Amino acid sequence: MNFIFLNVICPFCGTFAFAVLFCVPKKYYLQCGLTGLAGWLVYLLAYQYTSVAMATFFGTLGVVLLSRGLTVIMRCPITMFLVPGIFPLIPGAGVYNTAFYLVTSQLDKASASGLNAIKVAFAIVAGIVFVVPIPRELFRLEYWRRKIG
Repeated sequence: MNFIFLNVICPFCGTFAFAVLFCVPKKYYLQCGLTGLAGWLVYLLAYQYTSVAMATFFGTLGVVLLSRGLTVIMRCPITMFLVPGIFPLIPGAGVYNTAFYLVTSQLDKASASGLNAIKVAFAIVAGIVFVVPIPRELFRLEYWRRKIG
């Protein structure tokens, strides 16, 4: 029960709360929460087989793909879903630990923690850069109907 709560409810609620803080219109709150939840679940699945940075990259791909799809369906800017959806993947603990280790003069731990945080941040940027340039038409159902039949 703890696993389900921590890995399903918490990312959804955190993303939902960040959407409120980010002033997303109320009609998009549920989709924002589901976007963050989907990205976190992809991260958890990928983390079993890859590193933290690669799992974050795959989680970000999930968030951006879902955000692009919701953008077309809901007819709104991608930032409505992308910014709150990325929230669970941000390396906050890594940045905090880096600052803590720097202040306490543990430079070896600070450099290791900082490097990991930079890897995760780069993975987030790379995931966004790979998906956002995909043409909007590819996310429309009509495009695929014409293409197939």
